[in-house]
Amino acid sequence: MRITRPLRLGVALAALAIVATACGGGEEARTISSSVESGKLTVGIKFDQPGLGLRNPDGSFSGFDVEVAKYVAGKLGVDEANIEFKESPSAQRETLIQNGEVDYIVATYSITDTRKEKVGFAGPYFVAGQSLLVKQDNTDITGADSLEGKKLCSVTGSTPAQNIADEYPGVQLQPFDTYSACVEALRNGTVDAVTTDDIILAGYAAQSPGQFKVVGEPFTTENYGIGLNKDDTDGRNKINDAIEEMVTSGAWQQAFDETVGASGYPLPSPPTVDRY
Repeated sequence: MRITRPLRLGVALAALAIVATACGGGEEARTISSSVESGKLTVGIKFDQPGLGLRNPDGSFSGFDVEVAKYVAGKLGVDEANIEFKESPSAQRETLIQNGEVDYIVATYSITDTRKEKVGFAGPYFVAGQSLLVKQDNTDITGADSLEGKKLCSVTGSTPAQNIADEYPGVQLQPFDTYSACVEALRNGTVDAVTTDDIILAGYAAQSPGQFKVVGEPFTTENYGIGLNKDDTDGRNKINDAIEEMVTSGAWQQAFDETVGASGYPLPSPPTVDRY
């Protein structure tokens, strides 16, 4: 039998469909409920933010974000022993969620309209503000208005970096992959200051007593949300319920006192969940 061109094309398309299915093309998107049914959760956090999300030398994890992540997992029905923490650098957070590599992310993740086009958010679970970290003996930089001509470090893909680029064009912005790298650049004099949220900077200052200080009043408002699959409405609602219960039960303040409190950062008012 002669194989005609239309027949050859049909066979090729059928083969492509089989390959796509075998590679997962027919799988459903990852949801909180489907992961909870398996008894395990993969949660994105930062590994290098003291007081918030830190991987300790013994391989354990500590910080306020870690405590929030564990509390939420518990309310979802997953024990903390069954949580796999995955490092989630600022520039990779949307990709990790969209690719289904994490169930949710608790990593000083500011809720913005641009990000909501790609991922969903529960929360906020904390409200911070952007500020500046300088060396202890620095007297030139006192706030955002004194940054003209200064070398300022922030992190690629972060809201603070974008804020500086948009609002302070006279600043020499030097983006790094992590805030810990920015702090080292400040320590060795490569940059004049580091900018990100005040609660993050307070943790770095506390980690190196007498070397750094946080200066100036916060010049933005950052609502930290828990990022997850954009279409997982049920999962978002369940996480929002957990955040509200964490606040009302007193567990939120306890987690703050035991993690961030040691830095001297003052206890703020608890957040009000906005069910986006």
